[in-house]
Amino acid sequence: MTRVLIADDDHLMRAGLIELLTADPGIQIAGQAATGHEAVERAGRLAPDVVLMDVRMPDLDGIAATRQLSRTAPEVKILILTTFEQDDYIFSALRAGASGFLLKRARPEELISAVHTVAAGDALLSPSVTRRVIDRLAQQPIPALADQARLGLLTPRERETLELIARGLSNREIATALVIEESTARSHVKRILMKLGLRDRVQAVIFAYETGINRPR
Repeated sequence: MTRVLIADDDHLMRAGLIELLTADPGIQIAGQAATGHEAVERAGRLAPDVVLMDVRMPDLDGIAATRQLSRTAPEVKILILTTFEQDDYIFSALRAGASGFLLKRARPEELISAVHTVAAGDALLSPSVTRRVIDRLAQQPIPALADQARLGLLTPRERETLELIARGLSNREIATALVIEESTARSHVKRILMKLGLRDRVQAVIFAYETGINRPR
């Protein structure tokens, strides 16, 4: 059972999300929050698996709340759900520790699938967001040597796998590209995250581009 906390300052939006999510027998609503501070406090107290976090909320916005939760309750997965597809929101949310970013215009089945995906420890971005993340990160300057040195922790095959993650490939697609079993690809991904101290694939994509390993030549 996946327990979800809904954080949105719009009462009707919260009610609609509750009705939608409870239609799935594998989802339980752990609680609600109308402000960023409430989201942080209730996530800490109720220990949900996933927080559905709006960006624009009173007193503490969703990005700042995400940043706080990433420090105080890192085991809680945060899925940003918003009407705003602005680059600054996207990158700020992902850097703050969100595991996914989905637009409110997504279909109901996409939202339910997103909740389960994030709860399982995977990262999720809508296709348009994924493309923009990659395009934006590919333009960043070469980072500090400390981040470059962390790449030395990876084997050649793990580094190759990281490059494919940064291109947005799934485990199945990575397995096909490297001519290995999907279970082996999954193991490579887990070891990469563990060695680099990254929480999920979103952070792996950001790290890959910040270290320049997938930068267009």
